Amino acid sequence: MIQCSECEFFHRGPGGQVAFRCDPFSTIKEPECLAKWQLLRSTELSQKVERMVTAYEATLELYKRMAPLQEKMFRHMEQEIDDIEEAESWKYGQGDDDDDDDEDDDERDNDWGDGFGVDSDDEEDDDRPRGGDDAPPGPYTPR
Repeated sequence: MIQCSECEFFHRGPGGQVAFRCDPFSTIKEPECLAKWQLLRSTELSQKVERMVTAYEATLELYKRMAPLQEKMFRHMEQEIDDIEEAESWKYGQGDDDDDDDEDDDERDNDWGDGFGVDSDDEEDDDRPRGGDDAPPGPYTPR
């Protein structure tokens, strides 16, 4: 049996690392070479898995350190959004009563129709104002 160090497919790097260039399907010289190749391959794979686990644990540690900062950012963003909504609430003419929004919309729909001055209902039976000077003021009245 020939030793791996004597094989033409064996290579030792400058740092002492060992590399095999043998191909198990074409360049294996002896049956023991295949067993060694399988052993080395499984060792390489286990080292890769260990590196992946180490990287994953480092990522988790980074996420743990960032979690409080993310929570602060989310709270700050929510506060900013609430402030903006509160500042723009005058545009909608609504106070702090968010419960009456649907009722106000329904009343407005009933009073003003579809907003184009023409309803699909019979116009003679309808005594709602159709716009113009006699229309009650809505949320916006032009001057």
